Amino acid sequence: MTKFEFEIKDRINKNARNQPLLNAASSFMFESTLPKYSYNFLWQGRPIIQYPQDIVAMQELIWKVKPDLIIETGIAHGGSLIFSASMLALIELGVASNNKELLDPNKPKNMVLGIDIDIREHNRIAIENHPMYSRIKMIEGSSIEEETIKNVKSYASNFSKILVFLDSNHTSEHVLRELELYAPLVSKGSYCVVFDTVIEDLPSELFPDRPWGPGNSPKTAVKKFLSDNTEFKIDKDYDSKLLISVCPSGFLKKIR
Repeated sequence: MTKFEFEIKDRINKNARNQPLLNAASSFMFESTLPKYSYNFLWQGRPIIQYPQDIVAMQELIWKVKPDLIIETGIAHGGSLIFSASMLALIELGVASNNKELLDPNKPKNMVLGIDIDIREHNRIAIENHPMYSRIKMIEGSSIEEETIKNVKSYASNFSKILVFLDSNHTSEHVLRELELYAPLVSKGSYCVVFDTVIEDLPSELFPDRPWGPGNSPKTAVKKFLSDNTEFKIDKDYDSKLLISVCPSGFLKKIR
């Protein structure tokens, strides 16, 4: 560990004990939810619907893991798919600069696989017309249906290092089933990131027209999943580093 890396680790550890800072971050998450703060950002021209802090965290995570396949449940406008594809392109470019044979156009690309129960036509067209689309494959269907997961597993069998992002239906039952189905695809040392665990920490009145809320959220699914699964652990460093995030306790690292 370099001196600079040690200093980062020390600051992160101190963040976890800095109650005024934690309170300020919690207040911001609450105040920014109703005005849909996360809807204000684009990635390469497409709405990404994420907090900037989480976007930066995903960049760090993808660069660290260097997966050859990223699986994402939930597509929406496609910004996250395009973000992931652009990161994989950067990784491939960096590796290829030191190994020219990796520039062979006949070699398979690192890819992003997106799954959504309803890929709206205007979003599909925008994604298919994006310069990053050559690295993207989409499957329309419920992420937990038998036929969908069969197709996902078949596609994933062609890759060796897999990273998973779960960001579709946020009920506890649905996310728990996604974890049961998709976590086994994650490579050792890689991650399954569960989005919107923050729902558990926010007042129920913020979700008046949604089937999820405190007590029925991605975080309750994570808690249940980890109680029965010792292959994953929560990487708490991301919580203490980001402070403002929709994924508290949602960065699950596969340790065995």
